[in-house]
Amino acid sequence: MTQHPILIDGAWRAADAASFFQAENPATEEIIPGEYPVSRWSDVAAALAAASRDAPLLANMPPEKIAAFLERFAERIEVRAEELSATAHAETALPVSPRLAAVELPRTTNQLRLAARAARDGSWRRATIDSAANIRSCLAALGPVAVFGPNNFPFAFGSISGGDFAAAIAAGNPVIAKANSSHPATTRLFAEEAHLAAQETEMPPATVQLIYRTAHQDGERLVADPRIGATGYTGSRRAGLALKAAADRKGKPIYLELSSVNPLVLLPGVLRERGADLAEEFGGSCLMGVGQFCTSPGIVLMLSSREADAFITGVAEKLNAAPVGTLLSAAVQASLEKSVVALRDSGAELLVGGAVGGGGAGRSYANTLLRVDGGRFLIAPAAFQEEAFGNAALIVVADDADQLAAIIDHLEGNLTGCIYSAADGADDALYNQLAPRLRTRVGRLLNDKMPTGVAVSIAMNHGGPFPATGHPGFTAVGIPAAMHRFAALHCYDNVRGHRLPDCLQDKNPNGVMQRCIDGSWSTADAPSA
Repeated sequence: MTQHPILIDGAWRAADAASFFQAENPATEEIIPGEYPVSRWSDVAAALAAASRDAPLLANMPPEKIAAFLERFAERIEVRAEELSATAHAETALPVSPRLAAVELPRTTNQLRLAARAARDGSWRRATIDSAANIRSCLAALGPVAVFGPNNFPFAFGSISGGDFAAAIAAGNPVIAKANSSHPATTRLFAEEAHLAAQETEMPPATVQLIYRTAHQDGERLVADPRIGATGYTGSRRAGLALKAAADRKGKPIYLELSSVNPLVLLPGVLRERGADLAEEFGGSCLMGVGQFCTSPGIVLMLSSREADAFITGVAEKLNAAPVGTLLSAAVQASLEKSVVALRDSGAELLVGGAVGGGGAGRSYANTLLRVDGGRFLIAPAAFQEEAFGNAALIVVADDADQLAAIIDHLEGNLTGCIYSAADGADDALYNQLAPRLRTRVGRLLNDKMPTGVAVSIAMNHGGPFPATGHPGFTAVGIPAAMHRFAALHCYDNVRGHRLPDCLQDKNPNGVMQRCIDGSWSTADAPSA
């Protein structure tokens, strides 16, 4: 049995392994050949030592060189696209086409190229010049960044390929990637290509490093280590909060994406206009990717009415008739079952599903729909916001507009929130009452659009209030905004011009960088101090 090495300081080497693990094909429940190490602290310490040694080199590296690495990495990924897609399919049961090959892989390479463009442009640094006082500041690299990738997006959010990785590298930081145990082989393939791209573009050896798994206490030790600059984490709330507690004790930044039920509010007028179409639309969104999107709509809020009852019946029929997909892993299956049981124990009525298997292949759970009235929800709102990660959703039916407003006021923080309203304006007054309440509960507010897609846009916010994320002021998607998580603000007071970073010198270093000069954003040169 092959025991796969880890990538430390520019070389593949045998791990100091406490034990080994194997991935499972969730569709067949068969163990995939190949063993991956659970590293002891000595491996983590070696990665930290190498990253902290090379961090100053990356921080002062010409942007063009960092951009060249990111672009070469994207090119190498595309050459290996077929193998990457097949490997990820075996480890996650996500379909090769269109999901992995035609959607997620192009998104991943696009993110890398957008990060390269941002690094080259330099405007992400927010260079600010007060010429009269001769005080200047800019964002700059923070230091080694640890990235913990999730199970549901092995490419676009992967620890050594995804948005956190791209943003951290583009900001001039080395990355220590911690693979997700659900897809170690996929992560290894990305690491091989990142390593070769780094060699081809003559990057420092510790630019990209990979560890597959550690003991929980060593993960907590990593995020709190004095040498770490920041951490990006996407995963379960329980594990994320443990890491956050460890990082907080040492004052280390950590950016979390934890859980979100993504409330969907359907107002009365729109249900009268097109309730049947909405049932179809919602059912498709709820089941997309077997519900394993961080922005999957997990809770629907509406007022009691005949149209609401018809909508619920329509959704139940769609979910009952739809094929049951394969979940990402045995752990996801167990978690979904536990969440549905918890919702039922709290008083939710099961309308459809609610059973392991449900006719799906391998690790699967029946398409599930639950219902609870608004009064019962308000008795225990936290219990009914249990994230059922997978192909399940809860509908909350309020008695009146005031109760619906109270329900929204009791929502936890979420990545997204959406309100559907009538095209003829019949819902406008109620929209105006509810939207300001929902706005404070979500990172991204949508109208008349399901939230499951997350566009890679400069204006995107893939973040939100706790527990959606650990900090409401940052996004995990969208370059250059995502880069700001992995940067420090450096200020220079009366420093001689030739000693300043290029972006703060009087002359614009590339002619296209946007800089705030005496209160106005411009690509012009600054007046001499």
